[in-house]
Amino acid sequence: MNIALIFLLAYTIGLTAFGVWIGRRVTGASDFFVAGRSLSWPLIAGTVLAANIGAGTTVGAAGVAYKDGISAWWWNGSVGLGTLALALWVGPRLWALASARGYFTLGDYLEDRFNGSVRGLVAGLLAIGTLAILAGQLIAGAAILEVVAGTAKWQGVLIGGIAMTLYFTAGGLLSSVWVNAVQLTVLLIGMLVAVPLALGHVGGMEAIAAAPDVPATYFDPMYSAGGMSGWSMFLLLAPGLVVSPGLVQKAFGAVSMKAVRVGIGVAAVAQLAFSFLPVLLGMAARVNHPGLTDTNIVLPTVILNDLPVWFGALGLAAIFSAEVSTCDTILFMLSTSISKDVYQRFIDRTASPDQILRVARVAAVTGGVIGMFMAIQLSTVADALRIFYSLLIATLFVPVVGGLVFKRAGSSHALVAIACGIGALLAVYFGTDRRGWWDPGTWGLAASAIGFSVMLMTRSARRT
Repeated sequence: MNIALIFLLAYTIGLTAFGVWIGRRVTGASDFFVAGRSLSWPLIAGTVLAANIGAGTTVGAAGVAYKDGISAWWWNGSVGLGTLALALWVGPRLWALASARGYFTLGDYLEDRFNGSVRGLVAGLLAIGTLAILAGQLIAGAAILEVVAGTAKWQGVLIGGIAMTLYFTAGGLLSSVWVNAVQLTVLLIGMLVAVPLALGHVGGMEAIAAAPDVPATYFDPMYSAGGMSGWSMFLLLAPGLVVSPGLVQKAFGAVSMKAVRVGIGVAAVAQLAFSFLPVLLGMAARVNHPGLTDTNIVLPTVILNDLPVWFGALGLAAIFSAEVSTCDTILFMLSTSISKDVYQRFIDRTASPDQILRVARVAAVTGGVIGMFMAIQLSTVADALRIFYSLLIATLFVPVVGGLVFKRAGSSHALVAIACGIGALLAVYFGTDRRGWWDPGTWGLAASAIGFSVMLMTRSARRT
């Protein structure tokens, strides 16, 4: 009897049923998009933390730790620091605008601050990145089922994809928040149990240090080889978290500005505390499972093989929980953007709330299907996440932050920033080997900031 597989399937079915049941409370677009703006800080904290602890911060971080060592903590650390900036600065300011002016999406802010062209351009570009990160979560979930039951990749993708699409489509943000609360509880218990057991099984940190072929930098927390390695992850991940549409739109559901600050702040601190857990599991895998070439299976391999059966089943459910909880956040970004930023803005400006809600649900189902297809095609979690964060920081960071800081910045500033960011991103992506410090997203962010700054100086010079 495959206890881990039975546990995983029962858990997935129960979680989906719970989400669909919560979805019966959704009576209109406001419930679906912003949960009626009724979320207290504990619910905000739970849903933001559950969204942030996904394929990258569990399976991805463990895979990097298996290869690079303790410096992989920067994956979660960068996410936590970016989320802290969202809590203390960007989030409260955007919530105040959303509450006063009725924003449902970050696109509402972009159009109000700049114009419809900026809104439409960003929505189109981020739709591509959103599907890529959705695929990354599904790849991680499929890797778990592959290790547990030997299922083919496409089968694991379908199981995870169908589950998250069903419950999110039923209830939107309202379902996500309550399902995330369950997922987060399972995740934290599972990881807190798994780490000491796995370290004890391999003989502790001394055994890891003595493992064959461990590089000299394995215990250096400041090591980086560039790109998605060590501290350089901060350059790619932290800016994206500051302006992540999924997190910003969760903040729009808060009942007060205090709920935004406290809820997202608590999530950020918890993320920083969590940062070493998947890293230690990845490093432990180096002892008993040397020579793993697929970084997607490092974490499920150590949990399945180095823990007692029932604890291993709980640990795997925790990881699977993380992937599904992030999937619903991504569908949230995609469906709300398509329905509000594209359909209502450019196709039918007179659409009723019920029409917008129907479009959002159709977009969620369609996005889920496309995400499953992309997951089958892409190879690793890191590949998928890199596409999303590169597009996010090259197109969105400078217009959002610049719009909040510089009152005189207009649509031309935002469009030039986006054009420069995308131009640099594509030039690095297609013109270099993308290894070492040639990270497309980082160069895109730098070019976007330069373009925006030049526009500010040029316009200022013309006025004087």
